Amino acid sequence: MPAIATRSGSVIVANTSTVSDTAVIQSSTPRKRQLRSSSKLNDEIAATPPSIKKSPRRCVNSSPRSPSNGIEKEFNDKLVTSSRSPLKKSSANLFVKPKWNPRDAEQMRVVKEALHVSTSPSGVICREEEIEKVLTFCKSSVEKEKSGSLYICGCPGTGKTMVMEKVKHTLFNWSIEVNVQQPDVLFMNCTSLTKSSEIFTKILQHIQPKKKINGATTALKHIQNLYTQDAQLPHKKMMVLIIDELDYLITRDREVLHELFMLTMLPSSRFILIGIANAIDLADRFLPRLQSLNCKPSVLTFRAYSKDQIQRILQGRLAALPNQVFQQQALELCARKVAAASGDMRKALCVCRSAIDVLESEIKESAINVNISSDEDGSSDQENIPVAPASKEIDIVQIHHMALALSKTYKSPVVETIQSLPQHQQIILCSAVKLSREGRKETTVGELNKSYEAICKSAKLRSVGIFELSSMCKALNDQGLLKFVRSQKGEKVNLKIDAADVTFALQAVRFFRNCLL
Repeated sequence: MPAIATRSGSVIVANTSTVSDTAVIQSSTPRKRQLRSSSKLNDEIAATPPSIKKSPRRCVNSSPRSPSNGIEKEFNDKLVTSSRSPLKKSSANLFVKPKWNPRDAEQMRVVKEALHVSTSPSGVICREEEIEKVLTFCKSSVEKEKSGSLYICGCPGTGKTMVMEKVKHTLFNWSIEVNVQQPDVLFMNCTSLTKSSEIFTKILQHIQPKKKINGATTALKHIQNLYTQDAQLPHKKMMVLIIDELDYLITRDREVLHELFMLTMLPSSRFILIGIANAIDLADRFLPRLQSLNCKPSVLTFRAYSKDQIQRILQGRLAALPNQVFQQQALELCARKVAAASGDMRKALCVCRSAIDVLESEIKESAINVNISSDEDGSSDQENIPVAPASKEIDIVQIHHMALALSKTYKSPVVETIQSLPQHQQIILCSAVKLSREGRKETTVGELNKSYEAICKSAKLRSVGIFELSSMCKALNDQGLLKFVRSQKGEKVNLKIDAADVTFALQAVRFFRNCLL
């Protein structure tokens, strides 16, 4: 029997018959059956694969196998779609926000305010796990009435301070729900202190507002005396000390930082200390004595935001607005570039605000061009006055606005200088960035050389000698990229530029991108 094509497009092949049998069937069967059993037709069906009808509504590049030609081309292709039925258009628009009017000053103000760094979001997104860990630490200490310390670290703009604000309010609500004594919370930013030892004065003023300090006895000594004996305590409440920008307390002898953490080890201590800073290994490098005294703080690291997380946070901020402000692909472009450079959420918000400024400037320029054109054609009929084609198109922030904002933010003379450097000088900058991420704001040439040699070894490159590396550091100092100081104690170097500029400048090269991960 010949092959038979089923309705689903599959082909069923049975045992082959003789040619004579086929001829008899063709002559004796009706036309309908003849079509089903004709060997000629069956051969054609078997040889030709079933055609797949494409929907006229499908976008040109909608297939996952179609090659990607960049975000901007993909966006332009999606704009060119076939016409839809009026019913489907209306049903789709039910779930789409109306586009905003960037010419409305009030709408512009509301949008910029929503994207400002100082505006607190309605909820904390992409930091749920970190919030849970900090809350667990605080709840356990409050319930057991046990002092303790926690060190929170991570790159700038990773949500450390925002998470602690959320924890502070959640802790109050929790204490009421479970009927435990509500802890005192003191939130302090060390950048506001005139000197590092002033932090103990602030703590004492919170505990005993009317307490006057004599010249002979310091605020630290008062606190130590107060928490040495349980009977002297003004109250039995636990006290949560949240100290932001902790690295500002690092002095030459590190005494202030050490004594601050030692408050949790006093005999009648009621302190729950939470320190926040950027350096990952601050406790190991600056507080070595704490480990020997068995009071080394627990460490919680906040990782830099990924592309998807930045996009979610931006969408969360914009969700409260009644209008659509950004094209989705523009937000994706911002998230991808910022995540690749630093993962700093504050930088992403600044870029979005800058993109709105670009749109605003474009609208003003377009209005000026229309006015000039109307003045030139003032003698012509009103119908002949050209209307700006962008008047209908410039209503949301698009990809080209975001690209220009990103180039203004990252594309600076510093970036261009880094990109034009010789390879080994670029490796030296990468080494300096890696050391600065470890909290070493200033390092010796010897330490820099070790990091440099490790990178060269991983890339199977021949490294230069220590004297040539020192000369390269001098050259980078002359270009304003490194600070290179020679003294009797040796040669020291540190970055004079933002580490994010180095990352952005070299991210196009896979080798450097892997080095700076």
